[in-house]
Amino acid sequence: MADVPKTIKQWQMIQPTVVNRETKEVTPGKLAMAEIPVPELKEGEVLVEIAGCGVCHTDLGYFFDGVPTVSKPPLALGHEISGVVIAGDPAWVGKEVIIPAVMPCRKCILCKTGRGNRCLAQKMPGNSIGVYGGFSSHIPVSTIDLCEVKNRGSYALEQLSVVADAVTTPYQACKRADLQPGDNVIIIGATGGVGVYMAQTAKALGAKTVIGIARNPEKLKRALDYGCNYVVSTVDKDNKTVVGEWRNICKANGLANTGWKIFEVTGAKAGQELALDLLSFVGKLVLVGFGMAKSEYMFSKLMAFDAEVIGTWGCLPEYYPIVLDMVLSKKILIDPFVEVRPMSTIAATFEEIHKAGSPAKRVVLTPDF
Repeated sequence: MADVPKTIKQWQMIQPTVVNRETKEVTPGKLAMAEIPVPELKEGEVLVEIAGCGVCHTDLGYFFDGVPTVSKPPLALGHEISGVVIAGDPAWVGKEVIIPAVMPCRKCILCKTGRGNRCLAQKMPGNSIGVYGGFSSHIPVSTIDLCEVKNRGSYALEQLSVVADAVTTPYQACKRADLQPGDNVIIIGATGGVGVYMAQTAKALGAKTVIGIARNPEKLKRALDYGCNYVVSTVDKDNKTVVGEWRNICKANGLANTGWKIFEVTGAKAGQELALDLLSFVGKLVLVGFGMAKSEYMFSKLMAFDAEVIGTWGCLPEYYPIVLDMVLSKKILIDPFVEVRPMSTIAATFEEIHKAGSPAKRVVLTPDF
């Protein structure tokens, strides 16, 4: 068991990127190493020594795009965390855990009616629990939402950090869509950091057909080995052409062109508008990715189609053991999609992912203070 430290080391966001609306002058965001005291743990709390923290596009949104955090900088970002409990509740000390990305209050009406994933008083590492986040050596958290990792087999604990968001978010999206065995599914952004798990999760839950849509042809070929039955590249194609290709796949394979469940994972305007163009009779569109752009849509189509547009947020902590079991039993594969780097590369890694848009692998940063 690791010694209990007196301080927590962090990579803090001192300030996000700031754009002057009048002059368009850009003040780059700043990251800096800091050291803060370990807080006194309250009843029901533990101190987790962080094994790894995944870099999510949400973190980049906070740092590069001015998306506000609930806790004001300086704070450590990062909400995709795995680690080992080293202090606090004796029943948890020594256990390997995954920390849910969103932790509900369990007291409000949303929590009591099964919608705690969108609890308005929820706590999120790297956003709304003060200075504490995953790009750190340690983090204090409540035990009530922790997901214990048992018999992780060949996986390193840091690899499993992606379960905290990238893998569980698709599961919650499937629950929102009421995905049933035999359903037909479209995933827009099937090659991205969440999309690769969206496809695998849909297939593992019994989807009959999964069509992956994205830009990169090479990544799309890979997607055929990880949940997708068919793929469509959007490169140099307008939405009408992509919709036509989807209809051709339906026709060639005897698939109905009604009742499809569409998961939009990119959060980009182009992806959202394509999803709306694909939405048809008695279909469901679930918005998984977040973006700042606005789109126009004739909402009367929803009436005419008897269709639905649904949002989804995070994942209920209660679902984490189910998803973790799907990973450990290899129903969902994470090995090909995770790259581990030292946490000291955080600034360069943020910049690289921000420029790449959709990296081939989810980067997990491991503490090396």
